[in-house]
Amino acid sequence: MSLKQASALIVVILLIDQVSKFYIKTHFMLGDEIRVFDWFRILFVENKGMAWGAQIPGEYGKLLLTTFRLIAVPFIGYWLWDSVRKNGSRTLITAIALIFAGAVGNIIDSVFYGVIFEHSYNQVADFMPEAGGYAPMLYGHVVDMLYFPLWSGYLPEWLPIWGGEYFTFFEPVFNIADSAITVGFFLLIIFNKKVFPQDKKEQEQSKETVN
Repeated sequence: MSLKQASALIVVILLIDQVSKFYIKTHFMLGDEIRVFDWFRILFVENKGMAWGAQIPGEYGKLLLTTFRLIAVPFIGYWLWDSVRKNGSRTLITAIALIFAGAVGNIIDSVFYGVIFEHSYNQVADFMPEAGGYAPMLYGHVVDMLYFPLWSGYLPEWLPIWGGEYFTFFEPVFNIADSAITVGFFLLIIFNKKVFPQDKKEQEQSKETVN
């Protein structure tokens, strides 16, 4: 895959991600839900932290998280460029492009959404409000909306710790950017040997070690 093709993939993912977030932010209040199927719903939530809602505690936790993301993205971009330069496999380049696009998509939320949108508590947010946004730059919340409650019910009593509790699978709400990152990482894991091939010397050393 060429750098041009990888860039096109990144642009497409970013467009889908940001258009979907913009629509949700300007048409939904927090907690609004559309039931598409029993197992798939559009549910508007905002994530102030990392995946699974985890947050860095303290007044500057959000700032540290956004700063870390901003630092990480250039390294991912360099990894993509270097992989293309070294004629890496299509799977590897696709995976890195997906991760890069997802990271940038969520960074846009964190950096700009607090400035360009109103808050969404009990109201549909305006874009570029005259009174200003709901948070300073770098303190924006990531917009999530994809919810797949594939199964809900009470767990068996005999299970340790969680026995008898009500459980939903899959409970986290996510977005297109999260999906891109997840797919990218799964590609790297599933096709590990293909995307990170050993050279002949390493293969021979591995065989000698086994023997």
